[in-house]
Amino acid sequence: MAEKAACTTSNPLAQKLKLRLDEDQLTNCMRCGFCLPACPTFRETGIEAESPRGRIALMKAVADGIMAPDAAFEEQMNHCLGCRACEPACPADVKYGQLIEQARDAIEDHTDSHRGWVKLARRTAFKAVFPKQNRMKLLGGALGFYQRSGLQKITRASGIMKLFPDHMREMEQILPESSSRGVIERIGSRHPAVGAKVATVGLFRGCLMDVMFTETNVHTVELLTQAGFEVVIPDTQNCCGALHAHSGEADGARSLARGNIRAFREAGVDYIVSNAGGCGAILTEYDHLLHEDAQWKDDAAWFAARVKDVSDLLVNFGRVPKFAERGRALTAGGPGAAVARARAAGASAAQAAAPAAQAEASATAAAAGSTAAAPADIGAELAAIDDASAQASAACADAASAPAPSVRITYQDSCHLRNVMRSSDAPRKLMRQVAGVEYVEMFEADRCCGSAGIYNLTQPEMANQILDHKMVHANATEARYLLTSNPGCLLQMKLGNERHGDGSMKVMHVVDFLHERLLGDR
Repeated sequence: MAEKAACTTSNPLAQKLKLRLDEDQLTNCMRCGFCLPACPTFRETGIEAESPRGRIALMKAVADGIMAPDAAFEEQMNHCLGCRACEPACPADVKYGQLIEQARDAIEDHTDSHRGWVKLARRTAFKAVFPKQNRMKLLGGALGFYQRSGLQKITRASGIMKLFPDHMREMEQILPESSSRGVIERIGSRHPAVGAKVATVGLFRGCLMDVMFTETNVHTVELLTQAGFEVVIPDTQNCCGALHAHSGEADGARSLARGNIRAFREAGVDYIVSNAGGCGAILTEYDHLLHEDAQWKDDAAWFAARVKDVSDLLVNFGRVPKFAERGRALTAGGPGAAVARARAAGASAAQAAAPAAQAEASATAAAAGSTAAAPADIGAELAAIDDASAQASAACADAASAPAPSVRITYQDSCHLRNVMRSSDAPRKLMRQVAGVEYVEMFEADRCCGSAGIYNLTQPEMANQILDHKMVHANATEARYLLTSNPGCLLQMKLGNERHGDGSMKVMHVVDFLHERLLGDR
Protein backbone atom coordinates (compact mmCIF):
# COMPACT_ATOMS: atom_id res chain seq x y z
CA MET A 1 0.00 0.00 0.00
CA ALA A 2 2.87 2.34 0.78
CA GLU A 3 4.29 1.80 -2.69
CA LYS A 4 0.88 2.48 -4.24
CA ALA A 5 0.54 5.71 -2.28
CA ALA A 6 4.03 6.74 -3.30
CA CYS A 7 3.08 6.41 -6.99
CA THR A 8 0.39 9.03 -6.48
CA THR A 9 1.97 11.40 -3.98
CA SER A 10 5.46 11.62 -5.50
CA ASN A 11 4.43 12.07 -9.11
CA PRO A 12 2.86 15.43 -10.05
CA LEU A 13 1.23 13.96 -13.18
CA ALA A 14 -0.30 11.16 -11.14
CA GLN A 15 -1.74 13.70 -8.73
CA LYS A 16 -3.18 15.75 -11.58
CA LEU A 17 -4.68 12.64 -13.22
CA LYS A 18 -6.30 11.61 -9.96
CA LEU A 19 -7.93 15.04 -9.75
CA ARG A 20 -8.91 15.33 -13.43
CA LEU A 21 -10.17 11.85 -14.30
CA ASP A 22 -13.88 11.21 -13.79
CA GLU A 23 -14.03 8.39 -11.24
CA ASP A 24 -17.58 7.44 -12.22
CA GLN A 25 -16.61 6.95 -15.85
CA LEU A 26 -13.53 4.95 -14.88
CA THR A 27 -15.57 2.57 -12.76
CA ASN A 28 -18.41 2.32 -15.30
CA CYS A 29 -16.15 0.37 -17.65
CA MET A 30 -17.09 -3.33 -17.21
CA ARG A 31 -14.09 -4.61 -19.22
CA CYS A 32 -16.56 -6.43 -21.48
CA GLY A 33 -14.52 -5.90 -24.64
CA PHE A 34 -17.30 -4.64 -26.92
CA CYS A 35 -15.08 -1.66 -27.70
CA LEU A 36 -12.22 -3.77 -29.04
CA PRO A 37 -13.47 -4.41 -32.61
CA ALA A 38 -14.64 -0.79 -32.85
CA CYS A 39 -11.20 0.67 -32.04
CA PRO A 40 -8.97 1.44 -35.06
CA THR A 41 -5.66 1.25 -33.19
CA PHE A 42 -6.54 -2.08 -31.56
CA ARG A 43 -7.61 -3.49 -34.92
CA GLU A 44 -4.28 -2.45 -36.42
CA THR A 45 -2.07 -3.76 -33.61
CA GLY A 46 -4.06 -6.30 -31.57
CA ILE A 47 -2.44 -4.88 -28.42
CA GLU A 48 -4.73 -4.56 -25.39
CA ALA A 49 -3.18 -1.26 -24.32
CA GLU A 50 -4.12 0.15 -27.75
CA SER A 51 -7.83 -0.32 -27.00
CA PRO A 52 -10.28 1.89 -25.06
CA ARG A 53 -10.58 -0.81 -22.40
CA GLY A 54 -6.81 -0.96 -22.11
CA ARG A 55 -6.38 2.78 -21.91
CA ILE A 56 -9.10 3.08 -19.27
CA ALA A 57 -7.35 0.36 -17.27
CA LEU A 58 -4.12 2.36 -17.44
CA MET A 59 -5.89 5.55 -16.34
CA LYS A 60 -7.53 3.76 -13.43
CA ALA A 61 -4.25 2.16 -12.37
CA VAL A 62 -2.70 5.64 -12.16
CA ALA A 63 -5.71 7.13 -10.36
CA ASP A 64 -5.67 4.26 -7.86
CA GLY A 65 -1.95 4.68 -7.23
CA ILE A 66 -1.05 1.27 -8.66
CA MET A 67 1.32 2.61 -11.30
CA ALA A 68 3.14 5.82 -12.06
CA PRO A 69 2.42 7.51 -15.41
CA ASP A 70 5.58 7.15 -17.46
CA ALA A 71 6.52 7.82 -21.09
CA ALA A 72 4.78 4.63 -22.23
CA PHE A 73 1.56 5.77 -20.53
CA GLU A 74 1.78 9.15 -22.25
CA GLU A 75 2.43 7.48 -25.59
CA GLN A 76 -0.65 5.27 -25.27
CA MET A 77 -2.88 8.22 -24.46
CA ASN A 78 -1.56 10.17 -27.45
CA HIS A 79 -1.85 7.15 -29.75
CA CYS A 80 -5.65 7.21 -29.46
CA LEU A 81 -7.33 8.78 -32.49
CA GLY A 82 -10.19 10.11 -30.38
CA CYS A 83 -12.67 8.84 -33.01
CA ARG A 84 -14.97 7.67 -30.19
CA ALA A 85 -16.26 4.69 -32.14
CA CYS A 86 -16.09 2.84 -28.82
CA GLU A 87 -18.90 4.93 -27.32
CA PRO A 88 -21.82 3.66 -29.44
CA ALA A 89 -20.48 0.13 -28.97
CA CYS A 90 -20.31 0.41 -25.15
CA PRO A 91 -23.27 -1.17 -23.29
CA ALA A 92 -22.38 0.80 -20.15
CA ASP A 93 -22.34 4.14 -22.01
CA VAL A 94 -18.84 5.02 -20.81
CA LYS A 95 -17.88 8.53 -21.92
CA TYR A 96 -14.48 7.52 -23.16
CA GLY A 97 -13.99 10.75 -25.12
CA GLN A 98 -14.23 12.77 -21.93
CA LEU A 99 -11.74 10.51 -20.17
CA ILE A 100 -9.13 10.70 -22.93
CA GLU A 101 -9.42 14.49 -23.05
CA GLN A 102 -9.03 14.71 -19.26
CA ALA A 103 -5.96 12.48 -19.41
CA ARG A 104 -4.36 14.52 -22.18
CA ASP A 105 -5.11 17.76 -20.38
CA ALA A 106 -3.23 16.49 -17.31
CA ILE A 107 -0.37 15.19 -19.45
CA GLU A 108 0.11 18.53 -21.22
CA ASP A 109 0.47 20.28 -17.85
CA HIS A 110 3.40 18.07 -16.88
CA THR A 111 4.95 16.49 -19.97
CA ASP A 112 8.62 16.98 -20.70
CA SER A 113 8.53 14.97 -23.94
CA HIS A 114 7.94 17.98 -26.19
CA ARG A 115 10.98 19.44 -27.86
CA GLY A 116 11.47 23.19 -27.78
CA TRP A 117 10.15 23.74 -31.30
CA VAL A 118 7.10 21.60 -30.55
CA LYS A 119 6.28 23.70 -27.49
CA LEU A 120 6.70 26.88 -29.53
CA ALA A 121 4.51 25.54 -32.35
CA ARG A 122 1.77 24.48 -29.91
CA ARG A 123 1.84 27.81 -28.10
CA THR A 124 1.67 29.71 -31.39
CA ALA A 125 -1.14 27.59 -32.85
CA PHE A 126 -3.34 27.20 -29.77
CA LYS A 127 -2.93 30.64 -28.23
CA ALA A 128 -1.89 33.07 -30.95
CA VAL A 129 -3.50 31.81 -34.19
CA PHE A 130 -6.59 29.58 -33.87
CA PRO A 131 -8.39 31.76 -31.29
CA LYS A 132 -7.89 34.91 -33.42
CA GLN A 133 -10.05 34.92 -36.54
CA ASN A 134 -8.22 37.92 -38.02
CA ARG A 135 -4.95 36.04 -37.73
CA MET A 136 -6.53 33.00 -39.34
CA LYS A 137 -7.50 35.24 -42.26
CA LEU A 138 -3.93 36.48 -42.51
CA LEU A 139 -2.76 32.87 -42.54
CA GLY A 140 -5.29 32.04 -45.24
CA GLY A 141 -4.21 35.05 -47.29
CA ALA A 142 -0.54 34.14 -46.99
CA LEU A 143 -1.21 30.54 -48.00
CA GLY A 144 -3.37 31.73 -50.89
CA PHE A 145 -0.58 34.03 -52.09
CA TYR A 146 1.88 31.13 -51.88
CA GLN A 147 -0.46 28.98 -53.98
CA ARG A 148 -1.39 31.52 -56.65
CA SER A 149 1.75 33.64 -57.03
CA GLY A 150 3.96 30.92 -58.45
CA LEU A 151 5.90 30.42 -55.21
CA GLN A 152 4.37 26.99 -54.76
CA LYS A 153 5.61 25.84 -58.17
CA ILE A 154 9.06 27.30 -57.52
CA THR A 155 9.25 25.66 -54.10
CA ARG A 156 8.31 22.28 -55.48
CA ALA A 157 10.64 22.55 -58.46
CA SER A 158 13.57 23.60 -56.26
CA GLY A 159 13.33 20.46 -54.15
CA ILE A 160 12.90 22.39 -50.89
CA MET A 161 9.85 20.26 -50.03
CA LYS A 162 12.09 17.19 -49.88
CA LEU A 163 13.47 18.58 -46.62
CA PHE A 164 10.08 17.95 -44.99
CA PRO A 165 8.77 14.54 -43.90
CA ASP A 166 6.81 12.62 -46.52
CA HIS A 167 3.44 13.08 -44.82
CA MET A 168 3.85 16.87 -44.63
CA ARG A 169 5.03 17.06 -48.24
CA GLU A 170 2.01 15.05 -49.39
CA MET A 171 -0.36 17.17 -47.33
CA GLU A 172 1.00 20.35 -48.92
CA GLN A 173 0.10 18.97 -52.34
CA ILE A 174 -3.60 18.45 -51.54
CA LEU A 175 -4.33 21.64 -49.59
CA PRO A 176 -7.31 23.49 -51.08
CA GLU A 177 -6.93 27.01 -52.42
CA SER A 178 -6.99 29.34 -49.44
CA SER A 179 -8.08 32.95 -49.03
CA SER A 180 -8.24 35.76 -46.50
CA ARG A 181 -11.87 36.40 -47.49
CA GLY A 182 -14.23 34.22 -45.48
CA VAL A 183 -17.92 33.61 -45.95
CA ILE A 184 -18.99 36.98 -44.48
CA GLU A 185 -16.58 38.89 -46.72
CA ARG A 186 -17.88 36.90 -49.68
CA ILE A 187 -21.66 37.08 -49.21
CA GLY A 188 -22.51 39.03 -46.06
CA SER A 189 -23.79 38.00 -42.64
CA ARG A 190 -27.59 37.68 -43.06
CA HIS A 191 -29.53 35.79 -45.71
CA PRO A 192 -33.33 35.51 -45.96
CA ALA A 193 -35.15 32.22 -46.44
CA VAL A 194 -36.51 31.28 -49.84
CA GLY A 195 -40.26 30.92 -49.43
CA ALA A 196 -41.94 30.55 -46.05
CA LYS A 197 -39.43 30.86 -43.23
CA VAL A 198 -38.93 27.71 -41.11
CA ALA A 199 -36.49 29.06 -38.53
CA THR A 200 -33.45 31.27 -38.01
CA VAL A 201 -30.15 29.42 -38.17
CA GLY A 202 -26.73 30.59 -37.06
CA LEU A 203 -23.93 29.24 -39.27
CA PHE A 204 -20.82 28.14 -37.43
CA ARG A 205 -18.18 29.11 -39.98
CA GLY A 206 -15.15 27.54 -38.27
CA CYS A 207 -11.57 28.81 -38.32
CA LEU A 208 -9.67 26.70 -40.86
CA MET A 209 -12.99 25.93 -42.51
CA ASP A 210 -13.56 29.58 -43.32
CA VAL A 211 -10.17 30.26 -44.90
CA MET A 212 -9.57 26.92 -46.63
CA PHE A 213 -13.11 25.76 -47.44
CA THR A 214 -14.90 29.08 -47.91
CA GLU A 215 -16.85 27.77 -50.90
CA THR A 216 -18.35 25.02 -48.74
CA ASN A 217 -19.54 27.63 -46.23
CA VAL A 218 -21.09 29.67 -49.06
CA HIS A 219 -22.77 26.57 -50.47
CA THR A 220 -24.08 25.67 -47.01
CA VAL A 221 -25.81 29.05 -46.76
CA GLU A 222 -27.47 28.57 -50.14
CA LEU A 223 -28.69 25.06 -49.30
CA LEU A 224 -30.14 26.31 -46.01
CA THR A 225 -31.95 29.30 -47.52
CA GLN A 226 -33.42 27.05 -50.21
CA ALA A 227 -34.66 24.77 -47.41
CA GLY A 228 -36.54 27.66 -45.76
CA PHE A 229 -34.03 28.86 -43.20
CA GLU A 230 -32.98 32.42 -42.56
CA VAL A 231 -29.21 32.26 -42.07
CA VAL A 232 -27.25 34.52 -39.73
CA ILE A 233 -23.45 34.37 -39.47
CA PRO A 234 -22.29 36.04 -36.22
CA ASP A 235 -19.08 37.90 -36.92
CA THR A 236 -17.83 37.64 -33.33
CA GLN A 237 -17.72 33.84 -33.28
CA ASN A 238 -14.35 32.11 -33.04
CA CYS A 239 -12.65 28.69 -33.26
CA CYS A 240 -14.76 25.84 -31.81
CA GLY A 241 -11.94 24.62 -29.55
CA ALA A 242 -11.96 21.01 -30.76
CA LEU A 243 -8.22 20.88 -31.48
CA HIS A 244 -7.57 22.44 -28.08
CA ALA A 245 -9.74 19.92 -26.23
CA HIS A 246 -8.29 16.92 -28.10
CA SER A 247 -4.72 18.12 -27.54
CA GLY A 248 -4.89 18.71 -23.80
CA GLU A 249 -5.58 22.45 -23.93
CA ALA A 250 -8.87 22.35 -21.99
CA ASP A 251 -8.63 25.89 -20.62
CA GLY A 252 -8.24 27.24 -24.13
CA ALA A 253 -11.23 25.20 -25.31
CA ARG A 254 -13.38 26.59 -22.48
CA SER A 255 -12.39 30.15 -23.29
CA LEU A 256 -13.34 29.67 -26.94
CA ALA A 257 -16.62 28.05 -25.94
CA ARG A 258 -17.61 31.10 -23.92
CA GLY A 259 -16.93 33.37 -26.87
CA ASN A 260 -19.08 31.29 -29.21
CA ILE A 261 -21.94 30.98 -26.73
CA ARG A 262 -22.02 34.75 -26.32
CA ALA A 263 -21.97 35.35 -30.10
CA PHE A 264 -24.82 32.99 -30.95
CA ARG A 265 -26.88 33.85 -27.90
CA GLU A 266 -26.82 37.51 -28.92
CA ALA A 267 -27.77 36.56 -32.50
CA GLY A 268 -31.06 35.07 -31.24
CA VAL A 269 -30.95 31.93 -33.39
CA ASP A 270 -33.18 28.87 -33.21
CA TYR A 271 -30.46 26.46 -34.35
CA ILE A 272 -26.68 26.50 -34.70
CA VAL A 273 -25.55 24.64 -37.80
CA SER A 274 -22.17 23.10 -38.51
CA ASN A 275 -20.85 21.59 -41.75
CA ALA A 276 -17.78 20.06 -40.09
CA GLY A 277 -18.26 16.92 -38.00
CA GLY A 278 -15.27 17.65 -35.79
CA CYS A 279 -16.50 21.15 -34.95
CA GLY A 280 -20.09 20.03 -34.46
CA ALA A 281 -19.09 17.36 -31.95
CA ILE A 282 -17.31 19.74 -29.58
CA LEU A 283 -20.09 22.32 -29.99
CA THR A 284 -22.65 19.76 -28.79
CA GLU A 285 -20.51 19.14 -25.71
CA TYR A 286 -20.12 22.72 -24.53
CA ASP A 287 -22.49 21.81 -21.70
CA HIS A 288 -19.99 19.22 -20.45
CA LEU A 289 -17.01 21.47 -21.12
CA LEU A 290 -18.48 24.21 -18.90
CA HIS A 291 -20.50 22.13 -16.45
CA GLU A 292 -18.35 23.32 -13.54
CA ASP A 293 -18.66 26.98 -14.54
CA ALA A 294 -21.64 28.33 -12.59
CA GLN A 295 -21.78 31.49 -14.68
CA TRP A 296 -21.85 29.75 -18.06
CA LYS A 297 -23.30 26.28 -17.57
CA ASP A 298 -26.92 27.26 -18.31
CA ASP A 299 -25.99 29.16 -21.45
CA ALA A 300 -23.74 26.26 -22.47
CA ALA A 301 -26.69 23.87 -22.15
CA TRP A 302 -28.82 26.25 -24.27
CA PHE A 303 -26.10 26.32 -26.93
CA ALA A 304 -25.38 22.57 -27.02
CA ALA A 305 -29.08 21.68 -27.40
CA ARG A 306 -29.34 23.76 -30.59
CA VAL A 307 -26.33 22.46 -32.50
CA LYS A 308 -27.19 20.48 -35.64
CA ASP A 309 -25.20 19.17 -38.57
CA VAL A 310 -26.29 20.72 -41.87
CA SER A 311 -27.50 17.35 -43.22
CA ASP A 312 -29.56 16.66 -40.12
CA LEU A 313 -31.07 20.16 -40.22
CA LEU A 314 -32.03 19.85 -43.90
CA VAL A 315 -33.57 16.38 -43.59
CA ASN A 316 -35.35 16.64 -40.25
CA PHE A 317 -36.19 20.32 -39.78
CA GLY A 318 -36.35 22.06 -43.15
CA ARG A 319 -37.82 21.62 -46.63
CA VAL A 320 -35.40 19.39 -48.50
CA PRO A 321 -34.37 21.26 -51.66
CA LYS A 322 -34.81 19.69 -55.09
CA PHE A 323 -31.68 18.41 -56.73
CA ALA A 324 -30.92 18.03 -60.43
CA GLU A 325 -31.21 14.78 -62.28
CA ARG A 326 -28.15 12.88 -63.39
CA GLY A 327 -28.59 13.93 -67.03
CA ARG A 328 -28.78 17.61 -66.08
CA ALA A 329 -25.64 17.89 -64.00
CA LEU A 330 -23.44 14.82 -63.94
CA THR A 331 -22.52 14.26 -67.58
CA ALA A 332 -19.56 16.26 -68.84
CA GLY A 333 -21.11 19.68 -68.91
CA GLY A 334 -24.68 18.46 -68.36
CA PRO A 335 -27.48 18.35 -70.93
CA GLY A 336 -26.85 21.94 -71.99
CA ALA A 337 -23.43 20.86 -73.16
CA ALA A 338 -24.92 17.87 -74.92
CA VAL A 339 -27.43 20.08 -76.75
CA ALA A 340 -24.69 22.54 -77.66
CA ARG A 341 -22.62 19.70 -79.06
CA ALA A 342 -25.59 18.51 -81.09
CA ARG A 343 -26.18 22.01 -82.44
CA ALA A 344 -22.53 22.40 -83.26
CA ALA A 345 -22.64 19.10 -85.11
CA GLY A 346 -25.71 20.27 -87.01
CA ALA A 347 -24.09 23.55 -87.94
CA SER A 348 -20.99 21.74 -89.13
CA ALA A 349 -23.15 19.45 -91.24
CA ALA A 350 -24.92 22.43 -92.73
CA GLN A 351 -21.65 24.13 -93.50
CA ALA A 352 -20.29 20.99 -95.07
CA ALA A 353 -23.45 20.30 -97.06
CA ALA A 354 -23.87 23.80 -98.48
CA PRO A 355 -20.75 23.87 -100.70
CA ALA A 356 -21.51 20.39 -101.99
CA ALA A 357 -25.09 21.34 -102.84
CA GLN A 358 -23.93 24.53 -104.44
CA ALA A 359 -21.38 22.68 -106.57
CA GLU A 360 -23.99 20.16 -107.65
CA ALA A 361 -26.46 22.90 -108.60
CA SER A 362 -23.78 24.77 -110.54
CA ALA A 363 -22.86 21.65 -112.49
CA THR A 364 -26.51 20.99 -113.35
CA ALA A 365 -27.01 24.54 -114.53
CA ALA A 366 -23.88 24.48 -116.66
CA ALA A 367 -24.89 21.21 -118.26
CA ALA A 368 -28.27 22.72 -119.19
CA GLY A 369 -26.59 25.78 -120.62
CA SER A 370 -28.35 27.97 -118.12
CA THR A 371 -27.09 31.47 -117.43
CA ALA A 372 -29.17 31.77 -114.18
CA ALA A 373 -27.15 29.52 -111.85
CA ALA A 374 -27.22 31.83 -108.83
CA PRO A 375 -30.88 31.28 -107.85
CA ALA A 376 -30.45 27.52 -108.10
CA ASP A 377 -27.30 27.74 -105.94
CA ILE A 378 -29.12 29.67 -103.22
CA GLY A 379 -32.06 27.30 -103.23
CA ALA A 380 -29.83 24.26 -102.89
CA GLU A 381 -27.86 25.89 -100.06
CA LEU A 382 -31.02 26.77 -98.14
CA ALA A 383 -32.37 23.27 -98.60
CA ALA A 384 -29.13 21.76 -97.28
CA ILE A 385 -29.14 24.06 -94.27
CA ASP A 386 -32.78 23.24 -93.50
CA ASP A 387 -32.03 19.53 -93.68
CA ALA A 388 -28.99 19.83 -91.41
CA SER A 389 -30.97 21.97 -88.93
CA ALA A 390 -33.67 19.32 -88.77
CA GLN A 391 -31.02 16.70 -88.01
CA ALA A 392 -29.54 18.96 -85.32
CA SER A 393 -32.97 19.50 -83.72
CA ALA A 394 -33.53 15.75 -83.64
CA ALA A 395 -30.12 15.28 -82.05
CA CYS A 396 -30.95 17.96 -79.45
CA ALA A 397 -34.23 16.24 -78.61
CA ASP A 398 -32.49 12.90 -78.27
CA ALA A 399 -29.79 14.41 -76.03
CA ALA A 400 -32.37 16.05 -73.77
CA SER A 401 -34.72 13.08 -73.50
CA ALA A 402 -32.41 10.09 -73.45
CA PRO A 403 -31.95 8.70 -69.93
CA ALA A 404 -28.40 9.19 -68.73
CA PRO A 405 -26.62 6.40 -66.90
CA SER A 406 -26.54 6.81 -63.13
CA VAL A 407 -23.41 8.02 -61.40
CA ARG A 408 -22.07 5.95 -58.54
CA ILE A 409 -21.24 7.65 -55.25
CA THR A 410 -20.14 6.47 -51.83
CA TYR A 411 -19.70 8.06 -48.42
CA GLN A 412 -17.07 8.12 -45.69
CA ASP A 413 -18.51 8.90 -42.26
CA SER A 414 -17.08 11.66 -40.14
CA CYS A 415 -16.31 9.85 -36.88
CA HIS A 416 -17.47 12.70 -34.67
CA LEU A 417 -20.62 13.26 -36.70
CA ARG A 418 -21.51 9.59 -36.40
CA ASN A 419 -20.26 8.72 -32.93
CA VAL A 420 -20.83 11.97 -31.03
CA MET A 421 -23.60 13.78 -32.88
CA ARG A 422 -25.12 10.39 -33.79
CA SER A 423 -26.02 11.55 -37.28
CA SER A 424 -25.20 8.99 -39.96
CA ASP A 425 -28.54 8.57 -41.77
CA ALA A 426 -29.14 12.21 -42.73
CA PRO A 427 -26.22 12.59 -45.19
CA ARG A 428 -27.19 9.32 -46.86
CA LYS A 429 -30.83 10.38 -47.16
CA LEU A 430 -29.77 13.62 -48.84
CA MET A 431 -27.48 11.86 -51.30
CA ARG A 432 -30.30 9.52 -52.27
CA GLN A 433 -32.51 12.56 -53.00
CA VAL A 434 -30.47 13.25 -56.14
CA ALA A 435 -32.10 11.55 -59.11
CA GLY A 436 -29.82 9.41 -61.23
CA VAL A 437 -27.43 8.67 -58.36
CA GLU A 438 -26.48 5.14 -57.46
CA TYR A 439 -25.42 5.13 -53.82
CA VAL A 440 -23.04 2.33 -52.85
CA GLU A 441 -22.29 1.77 -49.17
CA MET A 442 -18.58 1.49 -48.56
CA PHE A 443 -17.48 -1.44 -46.41
CA GLU A 444 -16.62 -0.09 -42.95
CA ALA A 445 -17.53 3.47 -43.90
CA ASP A 446 -17.95 4.05 -40.17
CA ARG A 447 -14.26 3.34 -39.47
CA CYS A 448 -11.89 6.26 -38.93
CA CYS A 449 -9.89 7.37 -41.98
CA GLY A 450 -6.90 8.34 -39.85
CA SER A 451 -7.28 12.12 -40.01
CA ALA A 452 -8.57 12.69 -36.46
CA GLY A 453 -7.88 16.42 -36.26
CA ILE A 454 -4.09 16.68 -36.49
CA TYR A 455 -3.45 12.99 -35.78
CA ASN A 456 -2.24 12.44 -39.35
CA LEU A 457 0.48 15.01 -38.62
CA THR A 458 1.43 13.89 -35.11
CA GLN A 459 1.06 10.12 -35.66
CA PRO A 460 1.65 9.71 -39.42
CA GLU A 461 2.66 6.03 -39.34
CA MET A 462 -0.56 4.80 -37.74
CA ALA A 463 -2.67 7.31 -39.69
CA ASN A 464 -1.23 6.10 -43.01
CA GLN A 465 -1.70 2.46 -42.05
CA ILE A 466 -5.38 3.10 -41.34
CA LEU A 467 -5.76 5.14 -44.53
CA ASP A 468 -4.22 2.42 -46.69
CA HIS A 469 -6.84 -0.07 -45.49
CA LYS A 470 -9.59 2.50 -45.95
CA MET A 471 -8.67 3.06 -49.59
CA VAL A 472 -8.96 -0.64 -50.35
CA HIS A 473 -12.64 -0.40 -49.40
CA ALA A 474 -13.12 2.96 -51.15
CA ASN A 475 -11.70 1.70 -54.45
CA ALA A 476 -13.79 -1.47 -54.22
CA THR A 477 -16.96 0.63 -54.55
CA GLU A 478 -15.85 1.80 -58.02
CA ALA A 479 -17.52 5.11 -57.16
CA ARG A 480 -17.02 8.24 -59.22
CA TYR A 481 -17.52 10.45 -56.16
CA LEU A 482 -16.43 9.81 -52.58
CA LEU A 483 -18.25 12.19 -50.26
CA THR A 484 -17.71 13.10 -46.63
CA SER A 485 -18.90 15.67 -44.05
CA ASN A 486 -15.72 16.92 -42.41
CA PRO A 487 -12.77 18.92 -43.80
CA GLY A 488 -10.17 16.74 -42.07
CA CYS A 489 -11.70 13.58 -43.53
CA LEU A 490 -11.91 15.31 -46.91
CA LEU A 491 -8.19 16.07 -46.97
CA GLN A 492 -7.28 12.61 -45.67
CA MET A 493 -9.39 10.86 -48.29
CA LYS A 494 -7.93 13.12 -50.99
CA LEU A 495 -4.50 12.05 -49.82
CA GLY A 496 -5.55 8.40 -50.01
CA ASN A 497 -6.99 8.94 -53.47
CA GLU A 498 -3.73 10.52 -54.64
CA ARG A 499 -1.78 7.53 -53.36
CA HIS A 500 -4.05 4.68 -54.33
CA GLY A 501 -6.54 6.02 -56.89
CA ASP A 502 -6.49 5.74 -60.67
CA GLY A 503 -7.89 9.21 -61.29
CA SER A 504 -11.48 8.06 -61.81
CA MET A 505 -12.77 9.07 -58.36
CA LYS A 506 -13.28 12.59 -57.01
CA VAL A 507 -13.41 13.40 -53.28
CA MET A 508 -15.89 16.11 -52.27
CA HIS A 509 -17.73 17.51 -49.27
CA VAL A 510 -21.35 16.35 -49.41
CA VAL A 511 -22.50 19.99 -49.26
CA ASP A 512 -20.53 20.86 -52.40
CA PHE A 513 -21.82 17.79 -54.22
CA LEU A 514 -25.43 18.70 -53.42
CA HIS A 515 -24.95 22.37 -54.22
CA GLU A 516 -23.74 21.56 -57.73
CA ARG A 517 -27.05 19.80 -58.31
CA LEU A 518 -29.32 22.30 -56.58
CA LEU A 519 -32.47 23.37 -58.43
CA GLY A 520 -34.54 26.40 -57.48
CA ASP A 521 -34.23 30.16 -57.31
CA ARG A 522 -30.48 30.51 -57.70
